[in-house]
Amino acid sequence: MSAGTRPYAVLVVEDDAILRLHAIDIVEEAGFTAIEAKDADEAIAVLESRTDITLLFTDIHMPGSMDGVKLAHAVRNRWPPVKIVVVSGHKQVDQDELPQGSRFFSKPFQSDKMIAELRKLIGT
Repeated sequence: MSAGTRPYAVLVVEDDAILRLHAIDIVEEAGFTAIEAKDADEAIAVLESRTDITLLFTDIHMPGSMDGVKLAHAVRNRWPPVKIVVVSGHKQVDQDELPQGSRFFSKPFQSDKMIAELRKLIGT
């Protein structure tokens, strides 16, 4: 779907294509437009080129110049209104390691709980 058909855009950052597609399905099932990026560098480029990103949904472990935690902090510093969800199947993250207001979920997560959390964060 195009960005104009849904009211909110969620940037999904995940290097594994299958997991990225799963996250996109969750975002779209929640009623939002999914924009995808395979790493933090691509995600920053997307954020620099678009003004409609409402939420960042990022994995922690990925190739490139920064991991998902560093990306979350970069997004909070440059785009403060963007909500942030960080996920990982390899590492447990304490809330104090993440930017204020961010949420962390361990993989695998339940789709229905993630959909509810996305809707809650975005306010729908």
